[in-house]
Parts: sequence; C-alpha cells; structure tokens
Amino acid sequence: MLFNTIDFALFLPIVFFLYWFLTDKNLKLQNLLIVISSYIFYGWWDWRFLLLILFSTLIDYIIGLQLAKQEDKQHRKILLWASLVVNLGFLGFFKYYNFFLDNFTTAFSFFGADIKSNSLSIILPIGISFYTFQTLSYTIDIYKKNLQPTKDFLAFAAFVSFFPQLVAGPIERASNLLPQFYKKRKFNYHLAVDGMQQIVWGLFKKMVIADNCAEYADVIFDNSADYSGSTLVLGAVFFAFQIYGDFSGYSDIAIGTSRLFGFNLKQNFAFPYFSRDIAEFWRRWHISLSTWFRDYLYIPLGGSRVGAWKKVRNIFIIFIVSGFWHGANWTFIVWGTLNAVYFLPVLLSNNNRKNLDSVAKGKYFPTIKELSSMFITFALTLLGWIFFRAESLQHAFQYISEIMSYSLFDMPYFMGIRKAGMVSILIVFFLLIEWLGREQQYAIEKMNLPKNKIFKWVFYYSIVMLIFLYGTTSNDFIYFQF
Repeated sequence: MLFNTIDFALFLPIVFFLYWFLTDKNLKLQNLLIVISSYIFYGWWDWRFLLLILFSTLIDYIIGLQLAKQEDKQHRKILLWASLVVNLGFLGFFKYYNFFLDNFTTAFSFFGADIKSNSLSIILPIGISFYTFQTLSYTIDIYKKNLQPTKDFLAFAAFVSFFPQLVAGPIERASNLLPQFYKKRKFNYHLAVDGMQQIVWGLFKKMVIADNCAEYADVIFDNSADYSGSTLVLGAVFFAFQIYGDFSGYSDIAIGTSRLFGFNLKQNFAFPYFSRDIAEFWRRWHISLSTWFRDYLYIPLGGSRVGAWKKVRNIFIIFIVSGFWHGANWTFIVWGTLNAVYFLPVLLSNNNRKNLDSVAKGKYFPTIKELSSMFITFALTLLGWIFFRAESLQHAFQYISEIMSYSLFDMPYFMGIRKAGMVSILIVFFLLIEWLGREQQYAIEKMNLPKNKIFKWVFYYSIVMLIFLYGTTSNDFIYFQF
C-alpha cells in the first residue's frame, strides 16, 4: 500500500479510530491491532510475502531468547550465524541470485567456457532490505549483550512489521522502538498535530517535488544520447531532487504517521544538500542506514582507530557494501566506490568531523566559503547520482562523457522544458523552506510556533493547494526497489 494513494487515505483514519477509540485502554490490543494493520498494509501489495516476514520474526524472536540463556561462546556464535544465514540468505536469494548467476556465467564465458544458465523470474519483496537489517540489529545487539531479548512476541512482531516504516525505513533499532511497545500510549493532541504537519510536508516532497522531477529526469536519462551536455546536467539535477524528495518524503510520512499512534522514530534525513563536505553529507543522508553500517560493520572492522591502510580498507568496504545493498547492479557498486574515494581525503586529513553543526547556524545567509563548499559537495554528489540512476555502466560513462563535451555550454533543451520551468520554481521554493528550517527535525516543524495564525494557515493551505495542483498520485517510491 502506497502512502500517496486513496487506499492509504482510507486505511489510516480507520486504523487511527480503532487504535484510540476501541483499544485505547488495552496495551495488548493496541499492539495486536498494529500487527494486524501492518500485515494488511504489507499484504496489500502481495500477501504471499507475509509468510516471509512472519518466518523472519519467529526466527529472530527464538534466537534472541536462546542467546540470553546461552553462556557458551561457541554456541552463541552458532545462534548468531543462524540468524545471519537465514536473514541474509533470504535477502541474497531474492535480491542477488540473478546478479551472481549472470556475472558467474559471464566470467566463465570470458575464458571460453560455455555455461548455460537460466535466470529466475524472482519478485523482490518490497522492503526486504529494510526489515532484514532491523531484525539483524536486534539479534546482534543481544549477542553483544547490549540488549535484553523480549519475551513479548506480540510486541516484537509489532516492532518488526510496524507499518509506517516497514517497507522503506527508517531502519529502527530495537533499543529505541521496541520499548515503546511495552508502554501504555495515551493520545497526545500536540504530538498528533505535529505528525500531521510532517505528513503533509512529506507528501509535498514526494508528490510535488519528487514526482514532477521524475518526469523530466526519466525523459533525459532514457534518451540521453539525444541531448546536449547542459541538458544532461539538468537531468542529473532533476534526479537529485527526485531521489531526495522521494526518499526523505517517505521518511517524513512514516515518522509523522508514527506520531499519530504515539511513537517516535528517529530522524532519517537532515538537509543533506546543505552539507559542506562528503562526510557531513553521509551524516545527513539516510541516517538510519549510515549509522547501521557504522555500528555493525565499520566499527567491528576497526573503524578509524587503525592504521592508514586499514582506514582506507574499511571505508571502501562499507561504501561498496552500501552500494551493493541498494541494488544488484554494477552501477551501485561503482556509486559506492566513488563515494569512498570522495570520503578518503576528508578522513585521512582528520576533517571528517569538522562540520557537525548546521551550516550558517543562527544566520540567514552562508558565507562565501560555506556556499562554495556546499556547491562542490553537491556537484560531487550529482556525479555519483548519475551512476545511481543509469541503466548500466556504459550508459553512465556515455552520459558523463557527453557532459564533458563542448555541448555543456549549449542552452539546455528537451521536450517539455517550458513546463519544467514551473518545476524549477517549485524546487527553489522547496529549497528556501528547507534552508529556513534546516536546524529543525524537518523543515516546517516550527510552523506551529508563530503568533501570526493567519500566516501559518495561509502557508498550510498553500502547501495543500500545491499538492492538489501539481501533485501526481500512485507513483511508487524509489526505495521500494531496494
């Protein structure tokens, strides 16, 4: 079920009513309703994969309990590996089987061996990368004795399948979300209003910014051989705002929806396009995934508290794995490798934690130095997005080579460029709101505070009107494919 559909617009108030008016006094019933609602939400897409979520839930619930009882190190490792094999096995089969098979066949064909192989028509379960990492973090934390396992299966099932963030995150840790299922929730009007506000902003980012940018990004990328370098740059910019509006918009809707039910999810995006270096960008982009790789891969490898060569190794490992997590295509692996190359100079010069505060904190305007740093970081990110969006490595290199040609200085042109001018104005409006709200959890968080109620309601109605006027409906979220 998509957030930007009539189905969800009917589903959400029904669940909200049942949750607060029929199960309000019973915590078990609240958790049961969340599980049932979450399974309906997921099964709306394909009910067959509900068995996959249920199986993963049972496996990690049982292994978590056994880890708490077992003191023998060898037995504990066996239990941990059982969880890793089951969860990563499912992920590997559904997401990477055909990728490895095709590359295995190609490799042997290169040496003259004729190997016949048949790819499988595998449907990738939506959100499998997200809930797999969520359940894995639970088991790993128990193994490390950083977390006590729950004996409440209903609460654990609700944690794994919680519908607002089930299919595209944020990837929540059990230490933050699971305890919230143990506590009685009481309706909080101000929290609910804040949630609705963030939902509206998320819908604006998805339906107005991302979906409109997608229309022109698709036209340009799908016909890149026909366009000038300047037009291809414009296509990359459209894609940059498509993926940011799409994914951060989903996170905003998920976090806002959670607040309607009395839950607090962690921030997943913190205005990444205002970053002054690539390290800051990765602290602000897809925070739940970045911190997952930091805590469960980078730090166990030694992190940055090792020699220079091991630092380099560790950085390449986490970025390449991150790229591979996004998809079974060499374009994602090159995208990850490219970001590792970006990151190394910042890390090796010990400047990776230089920009921890928001840019131009407490000010309306950045300095020339800050502005140039943001521009360079965005330009590097834009180059990476070309690999992320391209159909193949050949397509990506052709796209970049045309940008580097003299046609870069031509006036950009493609069918529909006049209509795209309005989208450009909307992007500028969007960036202005994001800039003014960059020190908040989300851009319009403090919109409830102004004493001028007329201004506040004019702004809200303007956002809603823009959604109705320029919003498109029922377009899938980009990260559903990951």
